[in-house]
Amino acid sequence: MVAWLAPESLEEALDLRAERGAEATVLAGGTFLAILMNQGFLAPETLLSLGRVPGLDRIEVVDGELRLGAMATHRAVERSRVVQGGWPVLARAFSLVASSRVRNQATVGGVMADADYASDPPAVLAALDARVVLRSPRGERTVAVGQLIQGYYQTCIAEDELLVGVRVPPAPARAVYRKFRSRSSEDRPCVAVAAVRRPAGLRVVVGAVAERPQELPDACALADSSLPDFELAAEIGRRYAEGIEPMSDSRGSAGYRRRVIAVEVRRALLELDGRAA
Repeated sequence: MVAWLAPESLEEALDLRAERGAEATVLAGGTFLAILMNQGFLAPETLLSLGRVPGLDRIEVVDGELRLGAMATHRAVERSRVVQGGWPVLARAFSLVASSRVRNQATVGGVMADADYASDPPAVLAALDARVVLRSPRGERTVAVGQLIQGYYQTCIAEDELLVGVRVPPAPARAVYRKFRSRSSEDRPCVAVAAVRRPAGLRVVVGAVAERPQELPDACALADSSLPDFELAAEIGRRYAEGIEPMSDSRGSAGYRRRVIAVEVRRALLELDGRAA
């Protein structure tokens, strides 16, 4: 029999999290958790549900920064006028996750805390320099996506911490997210590419190919202060394909992923400048 904890305030949730620690599995949208439980990979003794905690579903802008509550659903992010107006690449990335039925249930906090390599949001959030907010009775800290995700389904979240939100800096003028599916239109990505151009330079993050989002600053530095032309975009794509050690799974072998990475990075870079890939 699984024990059910349903705190009605964040303070209560934090106290329960600190008290129960690893004994309690945190439940947000539950889409990924349900898969793990149904397949026998996880059998929690206690579920700590955040569904009744008020305020965790907020989507708002504070001092130019986008703040997404942990319980904001993918569908809410996708359809938010605030996100569509200021961070359209983020709205697009969330709109490409699975089906509308899944997006109505899956949450921002859940997808980040699960550290599922084959999900869309981590790559684009990493490219946008987003930070997740972790809170415990000891206080609050923010960590970058690359620091949060430490391996396959592994994060830096401590046993007394809850992921309560995500903060995204003002969006760059140019940003692209591309998702390559190898099976069906509702499948998770075989390769995901997020490319962002800021005054400080180019940033490209490749997701769904390894234990954590991958980026190669040295390859991006080839673009210097201008957007790359076809040859340079192709060269950066080749360097990403050579520099990443992709995994093999049901969506594609490592060799197949390398070929896709080269093509999708090139296409993303050309799309940044509105050019045909």
